[in-house]
Amino acid sequence: MGRKRLITDSYPVVKRREGPAGHNKGELAAELGEEPQPLSVDEAELELLRQFDLAWQYGPCTGITRLQRWHRAEQMGLEPPPEVRQVLQTHPGDPRFQCRSETGQGGLSGEPGPSPVTTGLLALGGGCPDLREKWM
Repeated sequence: MGRKRLITDSYPVVKRREGPAGHNKGELAAELGEEPQPLSVDEAELELLRQFDLAWQYGPCTGITRLQRWHRAEQMGLEPPPEVRQVLQTHPGDPRFQCRSETGQGGLSGEPGPSPVTTGLLALGGGCPDLREKWM
């Protein structure tokens, strides 16, 4: 009867073309005259905080500020990065630094910067207002 047909038998094999030997995308961009822009201090600090948000070993980060999460991880002996605490203490009232943003923007509405509701809730000392603002 022959061999059993597979679904992939009906699609042609397509091989991707490789770039020049020894080159990767970053090197090609540099050759084209596009120099990567260095990150500003704020952008570099926010990237450090995003990496902290993505690090699962420090526990969940939903509903609490980054500083609360850092302290919880320290109390549990998980040794969170001290640079994260330094950045958070440098920007005590700025929700961009204190709270993990669901959208990558300042507020859930997608507008850059915090909304008045977010700023007010953070000033009251509550946890991270991102989720509260979403349901108000």
